[in-house]
Amino acid sequence: MGLFHCPMGAAFYDDDDCIDCGMCSATTQEEMVAASKKIRAYLRSHTVDKGVIQKIAVSGKGGVGKSSVVTLVANALVGKGYRVLVLDTDESNPGLYRMFGFNAEPKPLLTLLSRFSPGEAEANTEWITRDEIAIEDIPAEYILSRDGLKFLAVGKIEDPFQGCACSIADITRELMGKLVIGENEVVLVDLEAGIESFGRGIERSVDTVLMVVEPSFESISLAGKIGYMAEGMGISRVRAVLNKVPSEKVRQRMVEELDQKGVQSIGTIYYDPELSEAGFEGTALGNSRALEDVKGIIESLLNGTG
Repeated sequence: MGLFHCPMGAAFYDDDDCIDCGMCSATTQEEMVAASKKIRAYLRSHTVDKGVIQKIAVSGKGGVGKSSVVTLVANALVGKGYRVLVLDTDESNPGLYRMFGFNAEPKPLLTLLSRFSPGEAEANTEWITRDEIAIEDIPAEYILSRDGLKFLAVGKIEDPFQGCACSIADITRELMGKLVIGENEVVLVDLEAGIESFGRGIERSVDTVLMVVEPSFESISLAGKIGYMAEGMGISRVRAVLNKVPSEKVRQRMVEELDQKGVQSIGTIYYDPELSEAGFEGTALGNSRALEDVKGIIESLLNGTG
């Protein structure tokens, strides 16, 4: 398939994962659109809502506070007794681990690919080749842990000419598809900004998408596109988290604009200077108004009322 990356994860045409959509052989815009519609219809018809929340993807425009929301949601879930695995798949944002109070990053999953670990002993790749992977199957060197929370990073683009983020997307999609989540466990995925991850099908295995939306035209417009793509994958829970909201008037306007785009809002995080300061300093997020706002969002999400 050359540089083409199949959204279904097929390694070649007529592979087991191939649904013969025609995306890999499309030569015109019309053929690509037709193939995309076939994929959308297939995923919607083959996705079953189990009624539980186990795998949450957090998306949004760059700069909306996505990583801060990931941190707040993870901390709120841990506070409710959940065991949480945070998966950092954003290839450019370097500071998510610091927001959780860790002093160093874990070994990135990209080292599983030999070309990213020159001079090192060959990585143990047996565990990621299994058909099913439990969180405890992930080797300890890839995990940071504290108080019911585990942190895992796919890797970052560190140097010029290192290549695109395709390998990051491939590892993420494979791992998310194979992860078996136990009772009271939740995987929280911090996606790269924008919608490219949806084009690569990273979200195919998640059951919930939270879109972080700030008070801006671009952010609200992108939320509409993310909602369309997520629902096209058969994801039934697609919700907007309003962030950095300065007033009730602005909140109401945002809800109205999102409603017009068919996007359901689940809650609001009002502007919190403590949150902004922690983001600027790159320090762990503590108790704040924002955390209290997120606790309400989590209640609505888990109870199915939002």
